[in-house]
This record gives sequence, structure tokens and C-alpha cells, in this order.
Amino acid sequence: MKVLEGIKVLDFGRFIAGPYCAALLADYGAEVIRIDRVEGGEDRYIVPVTESGDGAMFLQLNRNKRSLTLDLASPEGRAIVRKLVAGADVVVANMPPRTLRSLGLDYETLSAIRPDIILVASNAFGNAEAVRDRVGFDGVGQTLSGAVYMAGTPEQPQKAMVPVVDFATSFACALGTVLALYERQRSGKGQEVGASLLCTGLNMASGALIEEALLGLDRPATQNRASGYAPSDIFKARDGWFITQVIGRAMFRSWTQLVGHPEFLDDPRFADDKLRGEHGEFLSGVMSDWARDKSLDECLTLLEKARIPAGRVNSPSQALADETVRAANLIQWMDYPGAPKKVPIFATPVSLSRTPPEIRQRAPLNGEHTDEILAELGLDAEAIADLRGRGIV
Repeated sequence: MKVLEGIKVLDFGRFIAGPYCAALLADYGAEVIRIDRVEGGEDRYIVPVTESGDGAMFLQLNRNKRSLTLDLASPEGRAIVRKLVAGADVVVANMPPRTLRSLGLDYETLSAIRPDIILVASNAFGNAEAVRDRVGFDGVGQTLSGAVYMAGTPEQPQKAMVPVVDFATSFACALGTVLALYERQRSGKGQEVGASLLCTGLNMASGALIEEALLGLDRPATQNRASGYAPSDIFKARDGWFITQVIGRAMFRSWTQLVGHPEFLDDPRFADDKLRGEHGEFLSGVMSDWARDKSLDECLTLLEKARIPAGRVNSPSQALADETVRAANLIQWMDYPGAPKKVPIFATPVSLSRTPPEIRQRAPLNGEHTDEILAELGLDAEAIADLRGRGIV
């Protein structure tokens, strides 16, 4: 039996933070119905990869779900939502509070239908009155937190091109959902689970922010070079790039022997991580000289032998073919209608030894399960045909 078997989730989420939270719950056994727009949500068609235009990220974030199309602005659509909520345990909707209220998805409205409902409602900036209805995406969470500044150079800030804040917010929401379900077993009551991209971003950047608050160093941006230890940077071998991160005296000792400078171990400039970070540009230069004439494989083999963390800088095509990635068995290849090849769907990040998560089915086509779900609510074929004829489903 799966951990969340018997839990019913309505996914009104869009883009990443909401949908991926719901996907994680589905991986652990929850029954998830994604509520789509009749014409398909805007997040379905970003970076299209299939004949019908379904997007790359959509295929990953919506596995293990069924899709019901619904016009939420119509009275009939609202009535169907109320029926669905009455039989649900969790509603996921990453929208500002004002939008939730306009759609009848705010906690007050939902709990009037089902008192023990759990609403999982992340947004961009949190629920403080001054910011709660502003909109924002992952990049805003990255930039406001200081992360983009630190990742670039003084001349050019650099955003991570993968949506790290969105995904981290999804994990937080999934944790919050499970906590609320656990608490409900004792109290019998529902509650609202909140999270924000801004809060996630600030937590992820907290080390640099706390240092700045206490010491006021106003560190300049150093691109890939760490500020608090060294060498930690991205380096160029003869035929490619790799990252390595040396932290702590034991690892630094191994590194000095590897690069042929054992005298660095007792050099007062490099006495601890903090001092090594302050001399990071010099130490990165030493590492660059060591790597320049070696092959990438040679560099990585020597670093692994020295027990120093390192990894090649992969392009997307290299990541898919990477021996380590393949050996880790983290990709499930699935068929999807209209896709030119099998789709790589990536494993749930947290495994359980006795009740493991499972990716059971591909992401749904738009409205693929509409008739099936409406029939479960008690609508007959004639009623469903009428709703479809009027564009409500």
C-alpha cells in the first residue's frame, strides 16, 4: 500500500510550484485530478515537444494525474468544483489570495464545503498584506534573494536557468501537505498550507545574507568561485569543463598533494576555509594550471582518487548520456502521444525502502479523463455531452 493511498487531491496549480507538489503527492499514491482550462492551460504549451504542442516541463510535472477540463467562470463549472471538493482531501492552487477568492478556491470557501479540507496555496511573496497579491515567477525569487547577484560578476548578474526556487517551493509544499494530513488525523481539522517563492529564495541564500547582516562585507560577485572556501570553482580541462569544491583541512591537504604544492598546507594564507576563500582567486589559478593540459577524464579520475568532490559540466545531451546518471537509474522512459521518441521522466527525489514512490503513468492529454471523472460524480452521458456542447468542459 502506498503512503498516500486513499488521499484525493485537486490540482488547480499552474507552471511549477503547484503542479510539481501535486505530482510528488501522486508518486506516493494520492489520486490527483488536474483541473485544466477547456483550451488547455498556458503551462501546458511552454517549450513544446509533441505534435500537439505539449511542453517539456509539463510532461515531467504532471505524471500520475488525470485531467478534467472545466470552465471555472461558469456556474456549472463552479458546481462541479463544489462536488469535487466535497470528496477531496487536498486542494493545490499556487495563486495570489485575490485570485483564489475570485475562483472560489480560498480556504474559507473550501472549508465551508468540506471542513477538514487542506488548501496548499503557495504564491510569489507570501501572505503579508502589502505583497500577497503581487505576481512573480521563479526568477523573481532568485533575484530578490541575492542569488542572481552572487552567481554573476559585478558587470553581469547571472540567473540559474533551471527554476531552482520553484522546485524547492514544491518540495516545501509537499512537506506541508503531509504535515497537515498528519495533524488532521489527531484534530480532525483542515488548514491552509502556505509557501512563497520569496521565502524559499531567502532560505536558499541565507548563508550569504546572514554573513552580510552580521559582518557587512559587501562581497562582490565572483561567478562560480565560492567566497567561504577554496578552491571551489569551475575549471577547464583540455577537452571540457568540471567543477570541484574543496572544503575543510583534510580535503585541502589531499588537494595540495594532488596539485603538487604540499607547502600550501602550512602556508598562513590558507590556514582555514575562510582564509582560503579570501585567496580563492589565487587557488583557482593553481587549479586551472593543473587541469589545463589534462583530459577531463584524467582530471575527474585523479580527483575521485583523492576523494575530492568533482563533476563534469554536462550539456543537456551529455547529461542524458552521462555514465553516472545512467548508473544511478533515475530516468524512466515513457511513451507519450505525439512525442517523436520516448520521454525521459525523472525519478521522485525522495525514496522510501518499504513503500517507495512510483511513476505509474504519463502526463494526461488535455481533458483526457473528463468523461470518466464526471461520470464518477454522477453525471450521465447526456449531461456530459450537454456540458461539452456549451464549452463548459
